[in-house]
Amino acid sequence: MMHSPKLKTKPSRNEPAIAQRLTFDAIGTAWTIEIYSPCNNRQVAALRQRVLDRIAAYDAHYSRFRDDSLVAAMAAKAGTYMLPDDARPLFDIYQQLYTLSDGAVTPLIGQTLSDAGYDARYSLQPKAVHAPPAWDAVLVYRYPHLELKRPALLDVGAAGKGYLVDIIAAVLEAEGVKAYCVDAGGDMLYRMPDARPLRVGLEHPDNLGQIVGVASISNQSLCGSAGNRRAWGEYHHIIDARTAVSPRHIKAVWVTAPSGLVADALTTALFFVPARTLASVFAFEYAIVYDDYALEQSAGFRADFFVTHKREGT
Repeated sequence: MMHSPKLKTKPSRNEPAIAQRLTFDAIGTAWTIEIYSPCNNRQVAALRQRVLDRIAAYDAHYSRFRDDSLVAAMAAKAGTYMLPDDARPLFDIYQQLYTLSDGAVTPLIGQTLSDAGYDARYSLQPKAVHAPPAWDAVLVYRYPHLELKRPALLDVGAAGKGYLVDIIAAVLEAEGVKAYCVDAGGDMLYRMPDARPLRVGLEHPDNLGQIVGVASISNQSLCGSAGNRRAWGEYHHIIDARTAVSPRHIKAVWVTAPSGLVADALTTALFFVPARTLASVFAFEYAIVYDDYALEQSAGFRADFFVTHKREGT
């Protein structure tokens, strides 16, 4: 799954005090869960295990980097598969974005990514790279079933990490935690009952030790995508399924939305689809830094950027 271009800044005086912090690595990225409400060490230990168990179950379904996952089974054999209970929001948004992007965003991108070098061994050694087949040529999606007309390697990385952040937030809330920030490699969901904002540094796409701006979020998700974290040769982790080429006209995208699923998915979609088209379907705010460091920022994306010039939102 993707790394996203965000680095959290130090809290200001007005930001919540951290009662407990969980840190661990999972699904190929670093996680930090900050809990702002009172919580003792025993409760935190139990909560940590519930979180890790839930991530492990998710990974067993959707990872294309392991041989025993549901996705691996689909890559090995055609047929009709029963999807997990949590699958509907994930596959629904992929179906929507496939249509809105004219096929640029698709879960069928897995083999293309692997052939480009973003494989299970992270070899970064491209083979012959081809665009994936059309959705209708391979997939018949009628939840809770997904039929594969022929074997195909799926990849849900464009939305999957943000969705997992939502799922882990639901684990916290089920245990009575109401004030928290779940941060998975920069894709985050922040909840605070008094709506106190959290300031977040937005990582510079060409210098990981600097920030290009500072956002303020309140009871929402913030996700981002850039080509700097997973980049090699002619490719980065975002590949246009229509052309099998990684786009270069955008350096970084950030999205705020009510859920991590939507925010994460749209950070990829905005590489291919005008914001006004996506806004006809989804509620979100966004900022885009282009290859010339021009900035396009929607009116509701609360952030100050350190860039030379702006473009009007579209």
